[in-house]
Amino acid sequence: MSWFDFDWVDAFTDKAFGGNGCAVVHGAAHLSDEVCMAYVRETSLVECTFSGPSDVADIRVRYFLASREIPFAGHPTIATVAALRSRGLVEGDSLTLETGAGLVAIRLNGNEIEMTQVAPEFGAHVPADLVASAISLSEDAIISPPRFVSTGLPFCITVLRDHDALRAARLAEGPLREVAAVAGFSGSDMAEPFLVTLQGATTQGDTFSRLLLAPPSPPEDPFTGSATGAMAAYLWKYGLMKKDQFIAEQGHDMGRPGQATVTRVGPSDAMTGIKVAGQGYVLMRGQVDLPEADQ
Repeated sequence: MSWFDFDWVDAFTDKAFGGNGCAVVHGAAHLSDEVCMAYVRETSLVECTFSGPSDVADIRVRYFLASREIPFAGHPTIATVAALRSRGLVEGDSLTLETGAGLVAIRLNGNEIEMTQVAPEFGAHVPADLVASAISLSEDAIISPPRFVSTGLPFCITVLRDHDALRAARLAEGPLREVAAVAGFSGSDMAEPFLVTLQGATTQGDTFSRLLLAPPSPPEDPFTGSATGAMAAYLWKYGLMKKDQFIAEQGHDMGRPGQATVTRVGPSDAMTGIKVAGQGYVLMRGQVDLPEADQ
């Protein structure tokens, strides 16, 4: 067993108990998958990160759910950089992260942390009636063809007609497994539809979203940075977002309001990346005693 420093950070917010929490364990990227997943379960968070040295970037970051490692995640990226910065481990206004989805460029602009997610990959279309069954809504609640999109992690982007439909959505695991079967992304079993409306939760926002999760994760994610990038790419590709930069909101109905600034890189028909920016609030820090094993 060895002691590791950690920071618990609320991402996509500048206040305690807002946005989405993530525990960042420093110098722990070599830990086994089993230990990392057990730590996530111990925290009851959706995701945690484990950092370490990198030969190709400034730092290596591994991302874990309670059930598996994933290549990339948005709010844990913001949380990790906020944690590093709070400890004086970031020099200058930029750095690069080594992730399972490739290198992720980070820029610091005042208190805001901006990550450039990779160029969007558009996967399979999913029948609207199947997605509607997976979220317990009628098919007419969906106003644009659902489709898998990835800017590092794939999500089934699903545009709903209004806030009422968004709030009424409930996950149904049987149809969800059928959605996963048509995902079209190798090496990933992520299938939860990312639900978005074209009205913000507040007057500042342009979109308002939800991500419902299947066990063993908590039932809902307060703010999902990776899905926000994929959602933005979808909206721009299909002409549903006229602005080149907009404000995405999520988590308000959970009492954990979060906000991100999203910017398109390149034209809408040939995007080379998606920039997602937000703040991070370091809520607590300490040490955790975890068993080590060679990775």
